[in-house]
Amino acid sequence: MWTTEATHPAVPGTIVSGTADVQWLEGQRFLIFRSHSDHPDFPDSISIIGDTDGLQWHYFDSRGVHRIYEFHVTDDRWELARDAPEFSQRLTATFEEHYNTMAGLAKLSVDDETWQDDLQITYRRSQ
Repeated sequence: MWTTEATHPAVPGTIVSGTADVQWLEGQRFLIFRSHSDHPDFPDSISIIGDTDGLQWHYFDSRGVHRIYEFHVTDDRWELARDAPEFSQRLTATFEEHYNTMAGLAKLSVDDETWQDDLQITYRRSQ
């Protein structure tokens, strides 16, 4: 289990708390990543991560949004990337404190040229 703290340009000056839980699906071929937010304007989500034509993050949230991201992991970070007309996204999270903390910054682009900061999130291992 992880605790989360996030900021977002849509709610300046607000720190949004939440939780995230990561578990293996039986057989250990896919990870299940569940996310909950304590703020009513931020959706809860579930993601399935695994090798489905390359390592991918399949995202579904409580608004009915679903997206597929390319997913990359190295020794010091993980990265999500999605290219879509008028709404491309990137998230890079770095591992800190012996993998007990992950700090990430998401960026988005509506023209595939200019990128702006979006969600900033920190995950802290609670168990």
